[in-house]
Amino acid sequence: MPSNKSVSDAPIVQFTNCRILRDHQLQREDLWVREGKILNPEKLFFDEKGSADVQLDCKDSIIAPGFIDVQINGGFGVDFSLATDDFKSGIDLVSQKILSHGVTSFCPTLVTSPPSVYHQILPQISVRNGGAHGAGILGAHLEGPFISKEKKGAHPEHCLRTFEAGAFQDLLATYGSLNCVQIVTLAPEMRRSSEVIQELTKRGICVSLGHSVANLSQAEEAVQHGATFITHLFNAMLPFHHRDPGIVGLLTSDKIPAGRRVFYGMISDGIHTNPAALRIAHRAHPKGLVLVTDAIAGMGLAPGRHTLGQQVVEIDGLNTYIAGTKTLSGSVATMDTCVRHFQEATGCSVETALEAASLHPAQLLGIEHKKGTLNYDSDADFLMLNDSLYVQATYIAGEEVWRQDVSGM
Repeated sequence: MPSNKSVSDAPIVQFTNCRILRDHQLQREDLWVREGKILNPEKLFFDEKGSADVQLDCKDSIIAPGFIDVQINGGFGVDFSLATDDFKSGIDLVSQKILSHGVTSFCPTLVTSPPSVYHQILPQISVRNGGAHGAGILGAHLEGPFISKEKKGAHPEHCLRTFEAGAFQDLLATYGSLNCVQIVTLAPEMRRSSEVIQELTKRGICVSLGHSVANLSQAEEAVQHGATFITHLFNAMLPFHHRDPGIVGLLTSDKIPAGRRVFYGMISDGIHTNPAALRIAHRAHPKGLVLVTDAIAGMGLAPGRHTLGQQVVEIDGLNTYIAGTKTLSGSVATMDTCVRHFQEATGCSVETALEAASLHPAQLLGIEHKKGTLNYDSDADFLMLNDSLYVQATYIAGEEVWRQDVSGM
């Protein structure tokens, strides 16, 4: 009779007394983990005749997949759009600090910058697994510079670019390399954007529409060419109009190719989007909603002056503005705060709120076979949360990487 160790010598950990988010439902069952993966207990019992080496009592916690933030510009004093000699230590700091907010994977995001900045920073970003050192890096999100002057938001106008005759070559020359790039945000109304979208999509890079004055037909054409995401819906785009709803109209468009889903980012911080707008988007297209923080260097720091790439920004409470203006510039919200606000604002289920920060971003990036779920054989990146959706512990590859200190409570 085969023993526990016939398949692997690695210890098996059984998480008991918990409610697991699986198949869109919180289910009262145990979670089994070995070698960083989630195990199928039936296979373990019947094929291996195995049992747990360690049992952990979760004390009735919710266990949910780790959060995935696909738009984060920095935090804790670190700005991903600033070319510095110690860029690596900055990205390491952010990846460590966001563990306490439930983020187990992220896409460091660069706002519109001069080519020299991309050339200096992008070679220093590498895709890597998460662990005790911090959240995993899925690849960079390049937001700009191929965006609309009218909807530039907090992006510096002097760095904006258009596509010239060799459109894709322009993009390559600007960025220097696409090796570690996961998402590119561009304005689809720009001339020659269709060929760029097709080239990026061919390389497995997600194209997002944003900072744009595109009408609905231009947005639909971009989706037909391969775009699958909308950068911070409602922000930095034409407002919804009943005769031409613009990019927002993609949420209910009947021109989306069969089998394709359009996802859209929402900054659910109570500042960037009125709760009513959040409800409208969620009710129109619930399966496409992806929570993003759009956090800037000032996240986790006291109010005052901080940077966002080439700009100086001021934090006033939860508002962040380009210094001396009332132009919003990213957020200081953490992902767990966004999840709680989203649930409160929409009245959606706990499961829906958690999936908007885990399953949906994984589906957007095409990695849902390994992240964003607690399905068997997927990565054991997960959170323990209480009923109010406060993170109690964060696990990556089945190892505890952060836990709430309750000694002082």
